[in-house]
Amino acid sequence: MPANQTRSRARERSNVLNRAEFLSLNQPLKSSSAEARGAARRPSQRLQQSQNQQCANAQHESPENNKEKKDLPEEDCMQLNPSFKGIAMNSLLAIDICMSKRLGVCAHSTSSWGSVRSMVKLLALTGHGIPWIFGTIVCLTRSNTLAGQEVLVNLLLALLLDVMTVAGMQKLVKRKGPWEMAPSFLDYLAMDIYSFPAAHASRAVMVSKFLLAHLVLAVPLRILLVLWAVLVGMSRVLLGRHHLTDVGCGFALGFLHYSLVEMVWLSSNTCQTLISIGTFNWSPLY
Repeated sequence: MPANQTRSRARERSNVLNRAEFLSLNQPLKSSSAEARGAARRPSQRLQQSQNQQCANAQHESPENNKEKKDLPEEDCMQLNPSFKGIAMNSLLAIDICMSKRLGVCAHSTSSWGSVRSMVKLLALTGHGIPWIFGTIVCLTRSNTLAGQEVLVNLLLALLLDVMTVAGMQKLVKRKGPWEMAPSFLDYLAMDIYSFPAAHASRAVMVSKFLLAHLVLAVPLRILLVLWAVLVGMSRVLLGRHHLTDVGCGFALGFLHYSLVEMVWLSSNTCQTLISIGTFNWSPLY
């Protein structure tokens, strides 16, 4: 028996697994499997804890914060199936902006046609509302005929109608020009601040149509008058103040103003009454 015990002890000493560095291999497998299960459960527990914290934070938020989130504007989303009308409108607007920028060759003194910028500005000034209104008033004070005063009063009415209508539409639309430019002092006086519609184009067409209808002019002068109206509208595009669509709508609006004035044409007696009121002379002018 003692010999057998000594032999078993010698075997245990000679066994490599009994060394200190290999003691972990002799541990039961149940503990390692339990640790693996615990490690596998830890991510799911952490995810569940984070979700619970988010829910708690959402419940503790005040109703004012929720209201503010609801009031925030929704972000623009990309339409996967836009309508044909929307595509057409966006394409036309893009073409309008691109062409207007390319035609703005006199927008600055350093532009490709910057050397003729002063001449183009002078041409555009001939279609400004302030010179036409003051010029019409001066001619009205110096006119001695009833027919001339009738035409000038109706022309003054048409100019005031044009200024007020264009200013109202510009204030409503608030479209900016193709080039960023600050309005001049005369533009502020005539309330011609925004781009749509083009006030100079509307006024030029209305005045030219009015003069062609109520003045006896030779054929060359009539052609020059029409050419002047077209050049005044295009000068605003060359200066970079208006788009092509602004000028086109201005031309159409000028024809509309002329038609409205023709519909409500003031008679000679009405014009004489307005002149007497304006000059503080209540006796009719004969």
